Amino acid sequence: MKNSRRKFIQKTGSSALGLGLFSIIPSKVWASTTAPNDQINVALIGCNGHGFSILRHHLNIEGVNCAAICDVDENVLGRRIKEVQDAYGQNPKPYKDFRKLLEQKDIDAVIVGSPDHWHCLHMVSSCEAGKDVYVEKPLANTIGECALMVEAAEYYKRIVQVGQQQRSGYTFSESIKMIRSGEIGKLRKVNIWSNFNYGSGALPAEDGPVPEGVDYDFWLGPAPKRSFNKNRFHGSWRHFWDYGGGLMSDWGVHLLDMGVWAMQKPAAPAQVLTQASNTSTDIRQRETFDSMSVLYPHDEFTIQWDMLGGLQQGPFEKPYGVAFIGEKGTIVADRRSFQLFPEWDGEKQAPKISPLKFTEGTESHNLHVKNFLDCVKSRETPICPPETGRIAALYAHIPNIAGRINEPLLNWDDGRRIFTNSTKANDYILPEYRGPWKLPKIPKGK
Repeated sequence: MKNSRRKFIQKTGSSALGLGLFSIIPSKVWASTTAPNDQINVALIGCNGHGFSILRHHLNIEGVNCAAICDVDENVLGRRIKEVQDAYGQNPKPYKDFRKLLEQKDIDAVIVGSPDHWHCLHMVSSCEAGKDVYVEKPLANTIGECALMVEAAEYYKRIVQVGQQQRSGYTFSESIKMIRSGEIGKLRKVNIWSNFNYGSGALPAEDGPVPEGVDYDFWLGPAPKRSFNKNRFHGSWRHFWDYGGGLMSDWGVHLLDMGVWAMQKPAAPAQVLTQASNTSTDIRQRETFDSMSVLYPHDEFTIQWDMLGGLQQGPFEKPYGVAFIGEKGTIVADRRSFQLFPEWDGEKQAPKISPLKFTEGTESHNLHVKNFLDCVKSRETPICPPETGRIAALYAHIPNIAGRINEPLLNWDDGRRIFTNSTKANDYILPEYRGPWKLPKIPKGK
């Protein structure tokens, strides 16, 4: 790393990043100079939680208009429509059925912010309708659905960005640059951890009536029929296998993706060794695991994952992070900072490299969204295309499957897309959709 860059990172407390050069600016402050042909009309499917935040990042960029919003909860839908009207002066059309939304001809791109079990249907249907897609992570709730989504983007020739926004962030991209330049020497191991209170699940609740204004059967969609329970609905659905994969498929996909990014030849895991359990003594309502330790051997280096839901402390005084361990030093990074810890040279009695610390980083959703919108215009490949999302999802789904079937060691053949040492594991590759919903079929060739 050049000294000028090192000094900039170490000494600039009021850097462009620290001052919020990339901070969010409401779109209504811009002058209305966008030509009609330059405007991008976006729609959102699933607006209760993070999907709406991603919509805001779109609308904070000049020339983006919200044409439609869809949600099966009309209470949430009405609230979000009003928020867009009040904050941006735009009037999106409301829908409760995503299929009707996709018939709207003026929509250029769709944001898929629905629960994980809906990602495949929403994304593939959007591609089939000729829309580009920003789909939240994980790419899908199963390994097989992820593969179908890669095929759909390729067949329908759509721009698809997966919401693994750390690939657009400075702290991780700079860490990867240092690794690629050889600054920390040969990369020998990547340690990754994630400890969050919410990862242990929600407090138990009894089944109850479906809230007024909610089409719960539509919310379930292709998932099995269930009685309504608030813990299987807004906010905490990801702790149940029908809809998500717990903390592992929530934070795990993001952080494990950084380990994959550091590879010279990024690849799906060929072998995974997993310990998965529920070790918290708190009584919670969940199906997913609150505790996991996973090893991913690889020709270049080993990735190690540790997770404890219900706790907030971790290595280097961080609840989550990635430690890239090289022969000359270790880089420890999270979304807002990174630090380089040198190894000691015994012969020279000096550090092998100079230490480095950067703490002024910001979240990168806005940069990730901008990359997507730029690619919608240019038709270039975005920074996190479906295949990148598919590989990252495998690093989360395979350990979850191992824990569910109680088979710690799983071998995966990514060419044939099967497990080679477990028939039980192969039963989890594709979901069985509840009628009338059907697993998408992608035509061959075009």
